[in-house]
Amino acid sequence: MKNNEYGEYSRSLVRDIPADVNSDIYKHYDSIIPSFEGEAVYVYSFKENKMLFAKGWQDVLGYANDEITLFKIITSSSKRHMAFSSELNDKGLKFVQSRKKDHEKYSFTLEVEKIHKDGFIVPLLSRVGIFKATNGIIEEIIGKSQVVPSLKFGEVMQYGAYGPDRDEFEETLSKELFHHFAISSKEKEALSMAAKGYAFKEIADQLKVSQSAIEKRIIPLYKRFQVKSLPHLISFAYKNHIL
Repeated sequence: MKNNEYGEYSRSLVRDIPADVNSDIYKHYDSIIPSFEGEAVYVYSFKENKMLFAKGWQDVLGYANDEITLFKIITSSSKRHMAFSSELNDKGLKFVQSRKKDHEKYSFTLEVEKIHKDGFIVPLLSRVGIFKATNGIIEEIIGKSQVVPSLKFGEVMQYGAYGPDRDEFEETLSKELFHHFAISSKEKEALSMAAKGYAFKEIADQLKVSQSAIEKRIIPLYKRFQVKSLPHLISFAYKNHIL
């Protein structure tokens, strides 16, 4: 894999080292982190540059718990989803690192195609959050991926950002990832209401934000998706399984 196929943060911090399933830390996390059918989870340490915990990946991507690594998870994204998913990880973690407190309250999600060890496509809803931060430094992240067979992918990536500064978080990601065909959860929320016939002011009233906030969510999508009108944008959204 070429370096430009995944982000700067990933290149510098991600290693192809699996968790030690016999370690005390693994057993500890196994006792406190819940697991569900069709869901895989991992905890990765930036301090030690390796997996600390992994469970459920055999069923999701075909890798045993002592075989899966964060490097494998990142590089298993499909070709058309690789660049965006990697850059989202980078930009998301950098934003959270810039906060002064409450790092563990931040997370971001992504609907993504992954390639199973046996070569077939797996549709996943993945969430990455901060598991441990000390003195303002992110030390461990936690990732959860759930198989969602009903997911349909077009050319547009769908993501969301969550945390105390959610609006700023998502707006920052939208600006920094503008060159990608992608849409955030807040942008999608506003667009779905516009598709139902609501005017921008009506959307703003229902979401309890200003009309200009709604315009900032929808109008930039014209340029991003190379459409010329709201009906064209809505048609594009349906075609690409956004709505």
